[in-house]
Order: sequence, then structure tokens, then C-alpha cells
Amino acid sequence: MRAESLAFLRRLLETPGPSGYEAPTARVWRAYAAQHAAEVRTDMSGNTIARLNADATGPRVLIAGHIDQIGLLITHINGDGTLAFRAIGGWDDQILTGQRIQIIAKDGPVFGVIGRVPKHMIKGEAKYQAASIESLFIDIGADDAATTAARVRPGDPAVVEQPVLMLTEDRIAARGLDNRAGAFVAIETLRLLKEGDAPYADVYAVATVAEEIGGDFRGARTVTTALQPTIAFALDLTFATDRPGGDVQEFGEHKLGSGPAIARGGMTNPPLAELLIATAIAENIPYTIEPLPRSTGTDADGIAVAGTGTAVAVVSFPNRYMHSPNEVCSLADLEASARLLAATIRAITPTTDFTPR
Repeated sequence: MRAESLAFLRRLLETPGPSGYEAPTARVWRAYAAQHAAEVRTDMSGNTIARLNADATGPRVLIAGHIDQIGLLITHINGDGTLAFRAIGGWDDQILTGQRIQIIAKDGPVFGVIGRVPKHMIKGEAKYQAASIESLFIDIGADDAATTAARVRPGDPAVVEQPVLMLTEDRIAARGLDNRAGAFVAIETLRLLKEGDAPYADVYAVATVAEEIGGDFRGARTVTTALQPTIAFALDLTFATDRPGGDVQEFGEHKLGSGPAIARGGMTNPPLAELLIATAIAENIPYTIEPLPRSTGTDADGIAVAGTGTAVAVVSFPNRYMHSPNEVCSLADLEASARLLAATIRAITPTTDFTPR
């Protein structure tokens, strides 16, 4: 990966931005996007929208990667100065005990650790029960509620404090790869399109918000309603199945380094999926198929039902240890995905039809 792109990815990963509090990370994305787009703006939902060519007249194409990450939300200040909290997005509660935490407070970051009653002090059968988030607390080093209240308020978000780690030249470990990787690939695709001949399509890369809290996929839905794209690519991570427990019969074979996963089924548009596959073959880009018989669990679910309808595809990147403080991805997979998307968008002509027939 080129040095400038990797440095940008690291800045995205290092900047906290859980669902509902994405603005700091969006600022990083916006500054990079300004170098590669004709127009960059932010809407009321918090989505950041980068348009490739302000004079384009072809069909609108949306490339959406959600920029929020799972996190925590402070819910109460306890009398002993510790903090109660609940999850933003889908955590495995067992992962949280002992983690270092960065609270995004009004006057700057506040650091703490997640505590639990030690196993040695738990009585009876409770000693052998799994931890729940309700039994955990955050310790910021204060001994009373007043000291804590001077630094932290209920409603402050937090993230696990974990540095980016390069395991090899290709394998990166970090919090929030789900889905800073998708937001990264979206704008890298725009960069590749800018560096070559202008495509026929009117292309928008968007860093969407609020995907991790599910429901109606607010960010993706509102930006789709506003832009009314003909075609959309929802970018996200998928489960790598190259480690123990990976169920290839349910999720398909997705190894780190096997390239982008192209979804088929469910909410996706069959002609658009076939164009992605044909382009991958023509461009000699490795890929896998991700079977999605129902909803996708990605921004595609919001995009597909917004407005009058959009031909939507899901392109994903294999990820180990999903929703943990140390997700692991391949940089080569991210690069291959951006190349595939750029080539597919270039293949759209005035006669391309995505109506299923």
C-alpha cells in the first residue's frame, strides 16, 4: 500500500468515533477527501459526501462505507467515583474486563480501565458465570462522585484504548477496522477514479454514520434519499473463515488475502453483482462470493429501501475477530477492493441496465 494511503488509514483508526459521535473521524476523512474530490460536504445526519466530478451527467453512483465504530456510553456516575456504562453496538461482554478505555469528554480525553469484582472474591456458583456489562464499571482513578463529575458526564462516549499494530507488512490489527476499512476503500476508489479518465457515472463516496446501532441504518438511508442514486455499493467487513470456528457452509470461504467478497442474494441486485464478478475476472482481481439469503446487516439494507429503489451491491473485506479491540485485516484486500470498484464503475456506460429481468 502506498505510504500516503496507509498513513490516512492509520489516522482513521486512531481517531475515536463511535456511533452518534462520528464527527472527529469524519473530519479526518473529509480532509483526505478534499484532495481527491470536486466537492465535499457534510449533511445534517453527519454523513460526509465527496463528489468526484461536479460536471458529471451520468447515473449517480453511491459508494458507502460507514465510519462509526462500536463503543461505550457513560450512563451513571457511582458514589465511589466509578462509572456505569452500556454498549454502543454489539460487544461480547467477556472481552471488556480489564480493557483500557478512552472517554471522549468535553474538556478532552479521560482514560480509565474497566473493572470487575475479582473472581477470588465472587461467592458460590456466580464465580463460574460469564461477566455481563451490568457487572462492569470504569475506574478513572477517582475516589468519589464529585471528582469524577468534574471530568466526565453521562452521555459521554468511550472507546477501547488500543494502538494500531502492524503484524506484518500486509496484516493490520486495530480497533474499528469495522468499518473504517470501508470508509477508507470508498475514498480510495474515488482517488483511483480521479487519477484516470473520468467515468461516465456521477460518483459519490460517502462516509456514513450510525450503522453499528442498526435499526433503520439512518446514515445510509438519509443520504440515499437525498442523492437518489441509481447504483450503490455498500462496503463493509465480513467474517474471515480461516481461523477455528469459521463456518464456511454458512458464510463462505473468506481468507485474509483472498480479495473482496462479492455478495449474492437477499437485498442485492443480481445484474450489479454479475458486473462485479465479470470485472474481477477481466481485471485479474481475486474475489470470493458471500451468500446473503436475507438482509445483509450492512448499509445496503437502508439503501435498498430508501427512495424509489437503488441497485445495490455489497463488497466486503475478510476480518478476523470481528467486534473486538483487535480486528485483523489484509491491506492487499483493501487495495484489491478499491481497484475492483473503480474498474466496475468505469464499466458503466449509457446502455448499462441493472433492472432484473
